[in-house]
Amino acid sequence: MKLIPSTIRDRKVTLMKGGVVVVTLMMAFGVAASAASDPAPAAKDSATHSVNKAKAHHWYQIGEASWYGNRFQGHTTANGESFNMYALTCAHRSLPLGSWIRVTNLRNHKSIFVRVNDRGPVPDDRIIDLSYAAARAVGIHGLGKVKLEPVRGGDPKLAQELLAQLQIPLLPNAHTGE
Repeated sequence: MKLIPSTIRDRKVTLMKGGVVVVTLMMAFGVAASAASDPAPAAKDSATHSVNKAKAHHWYQIGEASWYGNRFQGHTTANGESFNMYALTCAHRSLPLGSWIRVTNLRNHKSIFVRVNDRGPVPDDRIIDLSYAAARAVGIHGLGKVKLEPVRGGDPKLAQELLAQLQIPLLPNAHTGE
């Protein structure tokens, strides 16, 4: 099942028929929250026998990103689907397959949400391989320094940003050069 359409029509990511996208994305938030959130263990105070919850840590990763495209088009990814260079996906070494992350280019502060569907990158000095479309959306044309943050459920602002992403152009329009 593809959560975000894998084709680009009129140089924009388009919505799937009948509101399926909204429902699917909300379900993805629940899955991403359970996969990405790492609830801190409760600490038991022996004197009062009360349970104190430790503050949850916000995970993020900063490092070098690269992208992959035409050479791998159609090859099978780690989760079994065919790689599509126009889908908003990525390869990461350890994040759960199917989880969603926000990738922010630290040079221009553009960000995009991508789904982890593959393992990699191969070079040890890189933390993520973006699909061609995802790399172009954040302005990476070779290598770029990025920040990775997991998508967590229960954050309405994050949900609004993810849904708004469905309306942004991913690639420059060939006719206007924008």
